[in-house]
Amino acid sequence: MKKLLISLTLLISTTTLMADIGAGEKVYKENCAICHTINGGGGLGPDFNMVAYTRHKEEIEHYAKDPYSLYKSFRYSANAMPTLPLEDQQFKDVADYISSLQPFKKWMIKKQPSKKMIVKNEENNESVEVKTRT
Repeated sequence: MKKLLISLTLLISTTTLMADIGAGEKVYKENCAICHTINGGGGLGPDFNMVAYTRHKEEIEHYAKDPYSLYKSFRYSANAMPTLPLEDQQFKDVADYISSLQPFKKWMIKKQPSKKMIVKNEENNESVEVKTRT
């Protein structure tokens, strides 16, 4: 019985720390949808499919928590996003929801190694190094 109680306690505490995509969608609709679209559109902020494609879930969560101090590190020229009055769990949930929109991520693309090739100009006999993809 004691083992069962300990197991249930651990299970409950673990699941409360995990993000919930359904709850994240609700947070998105209530707080983000006014500026951010999904699947294109004319929102003020970037489309969340592109955010999901280019950003890790942890980056999304940190940016949502403190957009003013992070916009330059995300290579944005300006920030119009307000600081949202959400709980930590809500930030986790909405980041999980956004990340779930695009299962294929930019960093999953394997780049082919480049090869260096020397090209000789016949007119002036100069050599030029050119990088090519294999």
